[in-house]
Amino acid sequence: MPPRQPIRIAVDTGGTFTDCVWVERGRLKLLKVFSTPADPSQAILNALKQIGVRGPLVLLHGTTVGTNTLLQRQGAKVALVTTAGFEDVIEIGRQARPKLYDLFFDRVSPLVPSDLRFGIEERTAGDGEVLQPPSHTDLNLLTEKLRRARPESIAVSLLFSFANPKNESTVTAALTPLGVPLSISHRILPEFREYERANTVVINAYLQPVMQRYLENLERQAQSNQPAKVFVMQSSGGIAALCSAAAEPVRTILSGPAGGVVGAAAMARRSGFSRIISFDMGGTSTDVALVDGDPTTGNQSEIAGLPVGVSMLDIHTVGAGGGSLARFDAAGALRVGPESAGADPGPICYGCGTQPTVTDANLLLGRLRSDRFLGGNFTLDLDRTRAIVSQWLKQQGSKLNAKQFAAGVVRVVNAAMEKAIRVVSIERGHDPRDYTLVAFGGAGGLHACELAQTLRIPRVLVPASPGALSAFGILSSDVVKDYSRTVLWRATGKLPLQELESEFAALRRQAEPQFSAESWKGKIHFHRSVDVRYRGQGFELNLPYSRNLLPQFRTEHQRRYGYSYADREVELVTLRVRATVKSPKIAPSSRMENSPEINASARFASKSGISVFDRSQLRLGRKYRGPAVVTEYSATTYIPRGLGFQLDRSSNLLIAL
Repeated sequence: MPPRQPIRIAVDTGGTFTDCVWVERGRLKLLKVFSTPADPSQAILNALKQIGVRGPLVLLHGTTVGTNTLLQRQGAKVALVTTAGFEDVIEIGRQARPKLYDLFFDRVSPLVPSDLRFGIEERTAGDGEVLQPPSHTDLNLLTEKLRRARPESIAVSLLFSFANPKNESTVTAALTPLGVPLSISHRILPEFREYERANTVVINAYLQPVMQRYLENLERQAQSNQPAKVFVMQSSGGIAALCSAAAEPVRTILSGPAGGVVGAAAMARRSGFSRIISFDMGGTSTDVALVDGDPTTGNQSEIAGLPVGVSMLDIHTVGAGGGSLARFDAAGALRVGPESAGADPGPICYGCGTQPTVTDANLLLGRLRSDRFLGGNFTLDLDRTRAIVSQWLKQQGSKLNAKQFAAGVVRVVNAAMEKAIRVVSIERGHDPRDYTLVAFGGAGGLHACELAQTLRIPRVLVPASPGALSAFGILSSDVVKDYSRTVLWRATGKLPLQELESEFAALRRQAEPQFSAESWKGKIHFHRSVDVRYRGQGFELNLPYSRNLLPQFRTEHQRRYGYSYADREVELVTLRVRATVKSPKIAPSSRMENSPEINASARFASKSGISVFDRSQLRLGRKYRGPAVVTEYSATTYIPRGLGFQLDRSSNLLIAL
């Protein structure tokens, strides 16, 4: 008898809900359970029990553990080893001021205090020549200092190690006997920009012990009832083995949101749209990204005020979600977020919360149906919400009634999310009128139409089971590894083709044994790209590698910034290779199936005059008109008056503006 094929379950842990998506007998199934913030693995284990997994399991995990650890500053005690004289690079930073006119603004403190930064006398030149190797005496002294400091993790980032890692390898060999996890810059980020590289390696060291404990504990508990393997979603939009994610957790900071972008692009392609703006509104935050064809990555991001240099999908996040708390500031102005009620205590309507949230506002406005939340398995408490919000308004001295206040909350949170969409579109030279807004997450469909109207986006697409689209994206993601190396070559009229091919081949040789060591099967696909800039510039554009790279760069520079140069010298900065092994594909005909089934009539009119539809009862191709609310197991969609909507052949909800 052939061995039983493992069931693949994708899990996305959010601030309020943990979503699970899997394929069972050719059907996509979905389950949502409340998250357990104190220990995210407990919600996953609860979900696996409800699903009733029997036989081998492959768990594909989008996790917020790294993000939350960084935001809450609850990581490991880290020591930084760097070139003598550069110990304070992570504190000096760049000259950029995040808030130019705020006289009371405090810089974000580095993750490593000054007494845990250690310099060693060594030097490598910018061209890779070793000018001074570290001496045995200095290495022994450094090792002894670190032994006394007793760090939980060590980051090693020496000057110009990307050009020649010899000195860094020598230091690493000397520190290995300490038995402490090591994060090495030439392995994690062999690129220039000392401040960004050092911070990236420090963040990796800061997260490594926490993430390793979490993942190994999750896998151990998942294996208690059946054979199980855990894989992790990366910020770059690809899956990694547990050992890779535990060794380089800095690549998982945007794990869940990355799955959403992948899923949004995949579902939009089924409906014939390749140019989209993904709009993922969950319980705590909203993530937006612009996709023109395939999701694109960036290599200069910032998380919690700290630079991160590894490859990440180009996602912009704002603290606006269904659980975002509403309040009046000292001047009496209404504010929403970034603080969130999360899963505990949650919004007022969940039964425990006492402060009004965006979810409560939508319920008061009739956009959420109290009896149809999570397919009717969970009833929202409208009476409690109305009473507590009214009492809270009196305590605040406000003359607004509950419904007026709720309308204000929605307008304020919409303004924050509209600004986020402008950042990824208009501010980067893209006209939102050329794109489709793909709305998902538990709350995305409640706000998408109003945002599209404001930005003049012609249509909104709400995928099937939008509340679990991030998990669907994780389920359909490929295995991805990213490799890079800074070269800083001048291109005077033509490309150094032979040198480029040689460097790209070297990066490919790094990938192949790593895929083999992790037992990945299938052909490895390589995508080559180059960071390019005009000589003298401080930032680069990443472009696919081809023999027409130079004219392509000038064209893209013109489109992005409105100008270009015909005769200015071009510089090739960093070479990149993305190695991919395709994952098992989900058949395009597969439709998401809620669990449990919703048993409801197709349509009825609410007291507010808004038609309420059950999505599972809508007929494919039939046209409907708003105002309407479309309910389903994982989310609710609100369609304002006058807008038409229909289910297309892929079961995506299309709303025309």
